[in-house]
Amino acid sequence: MLGRSVSPVFVGRSGELAALCEAFEEACRGNATAVLLGGEAGVGKTRLVHRFAEQVGGARVLYGGCVELSSEGLAYAPFTAALRQLVREQGADRIARLLPEGAARDLARLLPEFGEASGDGETDTSRARLFEQFLTLLERLADSTPTILIIEDVHWADRSSRDLIAFLSRNLRIPQVLMVMTYRSDDLHRQHPLRPVLAELGRVNGVLRLDLPRLSRDEVAQQMTGILGSTPQYAKVQKVFERSEGIPLFVEAMLDGSDDCTFPDSMQDLILAAVERLPEETQRVLRIAAAGGTRVGHALLAAASGLSDLELETALRPAIAGNVLQIADGRAYVFRHSLIREAVHEELLPGEHQRLHSRYAEEISKDRTLVPPGRAAVELAHHWYGARNDHEALIAAWQAARKSFKAFAYTEAVPLLERVLMLWDRVPDAAERIGVDHIAVLEKASAAAQAGGEVDRAMKFVNAALAELDESQEPGRVARLIVRQTYLKISKGRVGVVESLRHALRLVPEPGPARADVLMPLSQHLMLRGEGAEGGACVEEGMRLARELGDRCLEAEFLLNLGLGHSLTGDIEATIDTNTRALEIGKQANSGRVITRAIGNMIDALLDTGRSDEALKLCEEGWLAAKRFGRLRASGLFILNNWAEALETIGRWDEAVETVERALSFGPALRTRHHLMRVRADIALARGELELVEAILSEIGVLKERPEDFVQDITNSARLHIGWHLLSGEYGLALAVAERVLARPSQSSKAMLGWRLLALLRTVCDAAEELEPERVRAVREHSAEVAKHLSTVGPVAEAYRLSYSGDFDASAAAWERLGRPHNQARALTRAASAAALAGDRDGAAARLKVALPLAKALGAAPLIGDIERLSRRVGAARQEPSDLLTPRELEVLRLVALGHTNRDIATELFISAKTVSVHVSNILAKLGVATRGEAAAAAHRRSLLSH
Repeated sequence: MLGRSVSPVFVGRSGELAALCEAFEEACRGNATAVLLGGEAGVGKTRLVHRFAEQVGGARVLYGGCVELSSEGLAYAPFTAALRQLVREQGADRIARLLPEGAARDLARLLPEFGEASGDGETDTSRARLFEQFLTLLERLADSTPTILIIEDVHWADRSSRDLIAFLSRNLRIPQVLMVMTYRSDDLHRQHPLRPVLAELGRVNGVLRLDLPRLSRDEVAQQMTGILGSTPQYAKVQKVFERSEGIPLFVEAMLDGSDDCTFPDSMQDLILAAVERLPEETQRVLRIAAAGGTRVGHALLAAASGLSDLELETALRPAIAGNVLQIADGRAYVFRHSLIREAVHEELLPGEHQRLHSRYAEEISKDRTLVPPGRAAVELAHHWYGARNDHEALIAAWQAARKSFKAFAYTEAVPLLERVLMLWDRVPDAAERIGVDHIAVLEKASAAAQAGGEVDRAMKFVNAALAELDESQEPGRVARLIVRQTYLKISKGRVGVVESLRHALRLVPEPGPARADVLMPLSQHLMLRGEGAEGGACVEEGMRLARELGDRCLEAEFLLNLGLGHSLTGDIEATIDTNTRALEIGKQANSGRVITRAIGNMIDALLDTGRSDEALKLCEEGWLAAKRFGRLRASGLFILNNWAEALETIGRWDEAVETVERALSFGPALRTRHHLMRVRADIALARGELELVEAILSEIGVLKERPEDFVQDITNSARLHIGWHLLSGEYGLALAVAERVLARPSQSSKAMLGWRLLALLRTVCDAAEELEPERVRAVREHSAEVAKHLSTVGPVAEAYRLSYSGDFDASAAAWERLGRPHNQARALTRAASAAALAGDRDGAAARLKVALPLAKALGAAPLIGDIERLSRRVGAARQEPSDLLTPRELEVLRLVALGHTNRDIATELFISAKTVSVHVSNILAKLGVATRGEAAAAAHRRSLLSH
């Protein structure tokens, strides 16, 4: 029966096949990006996706598979396989032409056909750039032909591949691209690293989860008919169905066994049944092949087995005929199913296991061409470790980690470096063998973990390295580690980093690179804390050092810190000039870090000057630059945040929300996420989305008053907190937040931030005046003191200053010139309220008439409510015509029904109590009632107040 066990007939799966085809159609329309196909081992996932690929006409299908070795550092394995297929089909030059200039050098780290790899060592951006190149490549391929990327066995995917899969699933936004990924659902234990990825992708629009069930009894019968070539007896079908439980691989294994379809004691015995009937020499070679992995090249297997080509082919022929082993591209062998390889590998004796891994390691060490390009280092690390050779395993793990760094596979480098650390004490001369000391391994591990986003892990390595160092002996090394520790603390949202950086600076008193490396972040964070004098001194020293070192990019970084200081002190023109100088240096040096950071800072400065159109244009330019330089998750997200702010200010709120959500899909660092959430909260406040505002304030720590270091963050969080209380009608609580923020030793000296906060504090005081007159008086006095020290630079700050001073008409005119409709409508509403209080009902009505359509166009529900209520009070509200009562009588009747007295109604409608009395008498007469209560009842009965 050898060779017959796979059914030539595709059985069942019509629903799942239709779902895949429908997903592809949706992908062609731009509505789907990925399918996650889960199922038990042996249930037929591979057969289904290959059938799907056959049925999709005219599409380019790329294949990539994950292998068990991926968990030990074989990074990007499925994507490397897909790239290799593309190069084989189209050539490296043609593929390179689809990418931005120089991008192929990043892919060269995975596939040598793309030439010399890039020399960029920036760990914080290089991996992000590689992700962008894959995204761009798929988009360009889909421009001409619908493209399907099939990735099998993602339960074995390395961390970098999992991250890239998640990135592509979130960011593929063009038609004609679909990723199909298979995984073993029965392998996903609670701690499996794929589980959180699946949960995250399940929340992404355009990602479909599909579960492949077992076969039914009738489908098992069809499979058996296909394999046997004739219809089996009912009893046999029933027995196979019951024993196999509908798993196609087990059905095949049972039919490949004896005629009575006996079922062995264990799954492993069942799977091994076909192997055990093969010749002994074939079984021996299969055991050797199983130790080599899921896929083993012919030359490597020959070397490891000690057989000649002819002897190896003779030994393997029965396994290939029996469909245990299959021939793959590149003269390689693969087990028909990974379960078969696992079962054979499990049969290895301990000593045999070590000897075989040692044999593989020795042969690969002698000839690295025995494995595919780029895989030798990780294969050696795997096999020497499996051979329990500590000396060679340590060296191989170190070399594989360095290789992973070059391929931007930082998350795969971490476990390899942890292995080096684990083996360190077992190898007496470890430092001599790899050329670095124990602390250097910890430093490299911390850099890898930080680049991979594993902040806690990185912190552990940094702390361990610092614990081993004596700052009196190696102060420069300690200082650099403190700088890294500082960035990790910021990623965790911790405060107090400036004190750590000051200590680091004291460790390196002599001019040089180490001192410059500390001055850069220290000057930046001093500026952000509002400590401009010390920050400026650090910038001045840093720029002098940068020039002495001849480092133009470092000089530009200090210039940007100087520009940050100008921005926070309100000197906008100096900010723009300084940023422009830094940008020019960045362009001359082609530094993506400097260019994108300068653009991001420039956008902020342009918004402060009211130049929204220029800011939006620069946002587009900056985003393209961030994409080109692979800095999307760094400066790119800062640019997206500023883009969202620009859209929010000019009233394009839906676009702003989309921009925020797009930025969040990249998984930004904590501080960047908080910036984005504050923009979202501003829009939610304006729309009256109280629950969303509360959720955001809770997330960013405002409701628990989480301590913050930076003045801008403190000011914006306080502003949102006050706005939330005002929207909730909690004027006393809003006043309490105002008191706390004013009690801080220093306020933001940035003109726009300061005046914006003071304008809001005036609103709080106006709302709480009757409730807390003494506290309001104190807040007004304190606000006035703060105002004395604020400059008024730029039209935006001036517009907020006018609102604070109570000149709402001038403020509304300023906002109109700036094209900021929500601020204009709010100022008009405040001006209308002031006019009504002064007895100018016509003037109030005129202002409200302009404000209402602005608010309605924005969907600013709270403001719309304020305008409509005030319109009714001044008699400007449009009422549905009534045959019985006039519009003014209807308004009086509405307040009568609410139980208001004539005096209350007079105050509310800005008319005299005598006029109210006349209106009430007319209403009673027209309704034919004698009392105010009867009038209210009649109004409800006749639905007079429903308009």
